[in-house]
Amino acid sequence: MISIVDQKKEFELLKKAYEKAGGDASKFLDKRVASLIISGNKVIGLNGLNGVEIQPEQIQDGVKAKVLIKKDTVLTTPIHICTGFLEKHGLQRVIFEIEVQENAQVKFVAHCTFPWAEQFTHDALAIVHVGKNAKMYYADEHYHSNTGSIHLKTTTRATVEEGGVFINNFTLTKTRIGKLHLDASVELHTNAKADLSVKVKASKTDEVAIREKLNLFGDYASGIAKTTVIALDQSKARVVNEAYGVGAYSKGHIKCEEVTKGEGVDVSTIPVLKVLNELAELTHEASIGRVNANQLQTLMAKGLTEEEATELIIKGLIG
Repeated sequence: MISIVDQKKEFELLKKAYEKAGGDASKFLDKRVASLIISGNKVIGLNGLNGVEIQPEQIQDGVKAKVLIKKDTVLTTPIHICTGFLEKHGLQRVIFEIEVQENAQVKFVAHCTFPWAEQFTHDALAIVHVGKNAKMYYADEHYHSNTGSIHLKTTTRATVEEGGVFINNFTLTKTRIGKLHLDASVELHTNAKADLSVKVKASKTDEVAIREKLNLFGDYASGIAKTTVIALDQSKARVVNEAYGVGAYSKGHIKCEEVTKGEGVDVSTIPVLKVLNELAELTHEASIGRVNANQLQTLMAKGLTEEEATELIIKGLIG
């Protein structure tokens, strides 16, 4: 069993690594904020609030946590989740079962920090249920090592009931990716809304595979899936965005923007739209291209080097 001393030591190491990457760890110690801190396969920090139940349990190579936001609960501060791994080699499995009950409103801010990992797999599964007229926002930001040897697998399966809202943002732009497999799908019922957003920056030999799917089952359901990929050097990226219009007057839009720089990049994007109700409306826009030449020239004319100008343009896309 991990001791209190060991818990404090691991927490301090995670905190320092997270702050070094540009994060703010002050909320982790704020008793007014609900939080869950995971290191490897251990829970080293847990704080709940009225209307919030967090029940973690240790599983093989990781942690499973059930999170309940009770009916009519409206949280004014985000729930903070910190998931870290402090070893160089290994596997971490994380399973979140999140239930947001009727009329509740909640925001999650998740931070995944793997500062020294060399040969490491992080396998995350989120099973989400957003109740009637409830609203959930989930921001997932990653900080990896720069070895390029991390394998990140993240899967989201969400169901949004009548009048509910689900917003999910995934960001991995500040460090090397390694290998990323992201698979997110959402099932939307009557008048439900979803906004799925992914922003990643791949460099060197990073490999990215992204799939986002909107199942517009209910009448007047609506959703958008947006993916922005910056692909540099010899990186590879494959994006598949899907929308299925089943409900009457349902609306879905998918957007993919891939910006490349480097002779060895290999990128592709595939939009999939399928209308199963004549009253549904689905649209898409996709683009793949180099950094905007006019923007590049304008910035270089102001004294920036090509590398500095490129970095500024990229920050504007994923910042």
